[in-house]
Amino acid sequence: MGPTGPTGPTDPAGPTPPDTAAQRPTPRAPEVAHAAPARKLATGRRGPADPVKSLMHRHRELCERAVDPLEIAAGLEAHGVTDRTAARYRHRDVFSLAEELFARVPAVAGEPVDASCTPARDIETRAAWSLRALLPGAACLATFVALRLTEGVLDGGARLAIGTGGGLLALIGLALALRTGPLCADGRSSGAAGLFGCWLLGYVLYGDALLHQVLSGGPEGPWDITPAPLLGLAVAVAPAAWCAHLFSVHAHRKLNGSRALEEFAAGVRPLLFAAVAFFLCVLGGLLYLAGLGIGSGGSPVGAAALGVLLLLARLLTVHGFPEPAATGLAAACAVEAAAPALVLAGRLPGLDALARPVDALVAAAGTGAVPAVACGAAALGLLTTATVALSRASAHTAA
Repeated sequence: MGPTGPTGPTDPAGPTPPDTAAQRPTPRAPEVAHAAPARKLATGRRGPADPVKSLMHRHRELCERAVDPLEIAAGLEAHGVTDRTAARYRHRDVFSLAEELFARVPAVAGEPVDASCTPARDIETRAAWSLRALLPGAACLATFVALRLTEGVLDGGARLAIGTGGGLLALIGLALALRTGPLCADGRSSGAAGLFGCWLLGYVLYGDALLHQVLSGGPEGPWDITPAPLLGLAVAVAPAAWCAHLFSVHAHRKLNGSRALEEFAAGVRPLLFAAVAFFLCVLGGLLYLAGLGIGSGGSPVGAAALGVLLLLARLLTVHGFPEPAATGLAAACAVEAAAPALVLAGRLPGLDALARPVDALVAAAGTGAVPAVACGAAALGLLTTATVALSRASAHTAA
């Protein structure tokens, strides 16, 4: 007979360990199950000597909602944590620090991420937003063809109605193109940015002729329009969508393959420059073809600068930086509006000096120099901003 204790026989195998199932962390989703072994990392770091514990509590919500360590790394970077900061937590970079946080913080069930604005991977989705991106160009082209066919057949009122209807269709098509796909800003775009964009597009159509009349002593009555650059810009919406898509896809691949923030930034900057350069080449060809089909008029250089400006503004807005995008558009609008205003103000007694900069610029390069300078300077500023902002890992992860 075995030994007995005060309350009865003693089990030779020892006391049964308590059930610890309730203490187990919530498992991650199946698609990130490959990261589950990482939860055994550094489990011995506990107590006051644990340097990661304070960071873990500070960013617990971020870590609980993350679906992979990359999302935690991007969130830490957005809060100012750099690779140098990670060294204070005994890690070589932010990515390895994020892996430990992902392993140590249990996940919680969250709302599914809306993938409507993420880079599309299936052919049907890419075809859908590609067709929507073609709508503005198709509407403008159909309108110009209708106006050309009805020239001398319909009166001015009917042709005005055709042009107005075509313009509204083009705006509706543009709105549809910006609601889904790689140009989708997911509600981050402001109404002011839309107004600035409409002003810039309107100046492409009417601005050069208006400035010419103001410089000639007018304005006097209606002035001619320059539709060719507007047609080129409308057709260029589809190439812009594809450039934004390719930039986003390759940036995500760089993020998955990078092990340091500096390495990722160095790999993303050439992608941005390549996307902008490729779009500029395509836009230049479209503007040339539009000029051949409709006729000369307007400033192709100014239209090309405007196209790059709009692309950069949209990229910044899509990736979470709508404020600098709106600022760049507003600056271009201000310069274009200031040109005729300064000429008119120069007619007042003693204020003729106000018109001299515009007179000198137009005398040197024509009225098209004003939108070229306005949009070109704004585009250069946004390119500088995008080089810094879009080279951050936090700009390429879903919120």
